[in-house]
Amino acid sequence: MGAPKRNRKKYERPSTMWDKQRIESEHKLAGAYGLRNLRELWKATSEIRRIRRNAREVLSGSAGSEVGRQIISRLARYNVVEEGAIPDDLLVIKPESLLERRLQTIVYRKGMAKSLKQARQLITHGFIAINGRHVSSPGYLVNRNEEQQISYYKAIQIEQQVQNSAVAAASEAEKAAEPGNEPQTGNGE
Repeated sequence: MGAPKRNRKKYERPSTMWDKQRIESEHKLAGAYGLRNLRELWKATSEIRRIRRNAREVLSGSAGSEVGRQIISRLARYNVVEEGAIPDDLLVIKPESLLERRLQTIVYRKGMAKSLKQARQLITHGFIAINGRHVSSPGYLVNRNEEQQISYYKAIQIEQQVQNSAVAAASEAEKAAEPGNEPQTGNGE
């Protein structure tokens, strides 16, 4: 048996699984943010749903205004809303605002990777650090203070590696094209 605390789902699946419009929009978002599967999008959607629910409770008066300030300060720390936001501003937040704060997206936007897929690969393979601390989760939500501290954990030059592999491929193609370098076959001809 594992720890009961870690076995809970952090997302809710959509109520209508085979809705064509929802599926198309989810696939567009997953492609735009380089998500591995739709479960990562469902986590962001569930978190936004929870924030909106809490904001509605604050607006209705059933929850105190202190709860509203705590929610706003937490989202302001992650740069999702401004510091002086009101609970009405929480009702218009979309999942894209949370997906923009993922480490994978920020690494790509900062130009540390050529694509979102490469940013994900760099993170999972251990090339990215925040404040010198190794982070291997592409879904890590980066707060405002940590955003400037993102760097490479291991020294890497993406441009140099691409150029070296292109040069190596070109030299192998030239060797194969030379008249004295015909491929040898194993049947003795």
